Amino acid sequence: MKLIPIFLLVGMLAVSGWSEWSEDVKPEAYSPELVKKAEAGDAKAQYSLGVCYHDGEGVTQDYKEAVKWYAKAAEQGDANAQLILGVCYHQGIGVIQDYKEAVNWWTKAAEQGEATAQCFLGTCYYKGKGVTQDYKEAVKWYTKSAEQGKAPAQYNLGWCYANGTGVKKDEKEAVKWYTKSAEQGNEYAKKALEKLKSN
Repeated sequence: MKLIPIFLLVGMLAVSGWSEWSEDVKPEAYSPELVKKAEAGDAKAQYSLGVCYHDGEGVTQDYKEAVKWYAKAAEQGDANAQLILGVCYHQGIGVIQDYKEAVNWWTKAAEQGEATAQCFLGTCYYKGKGVTQDYKEAVKWYTKSAEQGKAPAQYNLGWCYANGTGVKKDEKEAVKWYTKSAEQGNEYAKKALEKLKSN
């Protein structure tokens, strides 16, 4: 099987700030009140406190402490915390690297409609990291994420259609998804469109 220019998970992490993944949720700044709310069991406060520890904003940076607070929020069903906790397990940040645990948390977030988690989960199924490789399942999650406007998922979905991976080969669908991704500035998608036009 040839290597493909699929938008790598690591690339998504490199271009995305921790608090930028979910555009609709801005973490609260560190304060004694935030700590009190988090300790009292407020999931949003726990997530915010995790971000503070992760980024070293208002407190000394401490990845293990960040994971502790992300986990508390994630266990209460906070999709943003589940997303980031999955990243921590995938990358081995504050915890021992564990792809299966990353998939576990991303699945929980993805099932709640969290688009970045859906794209990450698609990549796990595509590559067989933490789960059995399953291209159809990858396409399912890429589609959910792409339909919510995530450019990396749109590119990945376009690639799947262009190459008949997990879905019937369909150049028209490939162009559609590559175009949506390219319009958001995805360089991989722009190159893929140029390649399709030159064929």
